[in-house]
This record gives sequence, structure tokens and C-alpha cells, in this order.
Amino acid sequence: MDVKKLKDKKWLYEVIFGNDTPLAKTFDITVMVAIVVSVFITFIESMPFVAGHYKTALTVLEYILTVFFSIEYVARLYCSPVRREYALSFFGVIDLLATLPPYLAFLFPSARYMLLIRTFRLIRVFRVFKLFSFINEGYLLLESIKKSMTKIVVYFLFVLVLVISLGTVMFMVEGGQPGSPFRDLPSSIYWAIETLSTVGYGDITPLTTLGRILSGFVMVLGYTIIAIPTGIVSATMIDMTKDKVKNGHCPRCNGKVDKNDVYCRHCGERL
Repeated sequence: MDVKKLKDKKWLYEVIFGNDTPLAKTFDITVMVAIVVSVFITFIESMPFVAGHYKTALTVLEYILTVFFSIEYVARLYCSPVRREYALSFFGVIDLLATLPPYLAFLFPSARYMLLIRTFRLIRVFRVFKLFSFINEGYLLLESIKKSMTKIVVYFLFVLVLVISLGTVMFMVEGGQPGSPFRDLPSSIYWAIETLSTVGYGDITPLTTLGRILSGFVMVLGYTIIAIPTGIVSATMIDMTKDKVKNGHCPRCNGKVDKNDVYCRHCGERL
């Protein structure tokens, strides 16, 4: 690759991935406007009484946006220093998923509504306007959930066993009643899930006094256990805010930092 191509590639990278130059900011804002317009078109197309009057215009506009996003994705791949790294990154996967639906729609018409995935690309607004404090909190939340995952999985398994047990007990109490909606174990477990989660659709209700007492107990129980995952994540977040720089990496986003850095250059965390 000659020097001119290298310079052109570097310039393209600064425009597409950078946000410090006026041209880079203009590009990012243009992409965001295109995303908003595309999502708006998807909403309009889901309403036949509106879309019918503007079908041709909406279709043409969607094709134009599809070409734009396709070229943008190819350009990102082209100028990325490590193409595989970009392609497998969070934004790389989202960019690809946001580009594919119009092409998949030729085989599966309903796939076009996957265009709503493009809304995830609006996360770049944090980078464009340098809202580091929000990005910082986002990293904190994601890392806290990640570190709490083992405890959350154990808690989920406990709840799973609990709803199966409660559903079984309710089936034993209500299953033999004439006209009872608890006609089988799956229906009873479904009732336990919606009651314990405090959703309470009301499509399945007990008929006997004992069944209603059990329902009341499950409702109260739901309020006591529903906050446990929040407590687990909150405790982890508090612990993480006390973390210090370890092995030259930010405790929040694990990005590499220098020993003299006051703030993380990746997420803005105060070190």
C-alpha cells in the first residue's frame, strides 16, 4: 500500500471513528440523523393507514438509507487498523445487524422490523458530545452486573425451584375443583411466576379459600424477594467505586492507563 493510500486511510479513520475534528463530528451527527429517520420510517410502515399514502416515498427513502449504512459499514471495516477487532466489537456487531435487515427482508419480509436495532447505534451520542460521566456510570453498571452474575444465577435457580414448588402446591389445592383454571402443572407454574413477580394478569385465579390464602402468601413473598438482585448489584457497585488502578488498567473499564493519568482516557473515570 503506497503512502497516499495510507494517508487516505488514516484520514478516513479520523473522520469515521474520531470525534475531535469538525468533519468527524459532522459525520457522526449525520449518521445519527439517518438512524433516527430510519427508525421513524419503520414505525410509519407498521401503521398501514398512514404508510399507504406514502408507500413509494418511504420505500425509496429506506433504500437510500440502506445504501448509506452499507457504505458506512464497509468504510469502517476498510479503515479499521484491526478489522477483526472492529467486526467483533459491540459497535461492530450492532453496525452489521443494523445493516442486514433490508437485505434479509427479501427472504423474510418481517425481518425489516429488525431495523429498530439501529437505535442502539445512538449510544455513540455519548462519544460525540463527550458525556464521559454517563459513559462512566454505564461501565460501572455493566461491570457490577458482570461481577454479580454468579450470585444472580444462583438466585435465579432458587426462584425457579420456588415457582415450581408453589405451582405444584397450588395444583394440589385447586386442581380437583370443578371449572378450576389450574388444569395442569404448567398452568399452575405459570400462575406462580406471574403472581410471585407481582405482575398478576388475573387470567388464572384460585376458587377455594385455601387457594386464595396461598395466593396472598405468594404475593407478599414476591415483594420480599424481588429486590434481592438489585441489592446484589448495588453492593458490587459500592465495592467497585473503592477499587484502585491495578496493573496499569482502569478499575472501571479495564482500559490501559499510565501511572501519571488523573482520569481514564477511555471512560473518564477519576483514577
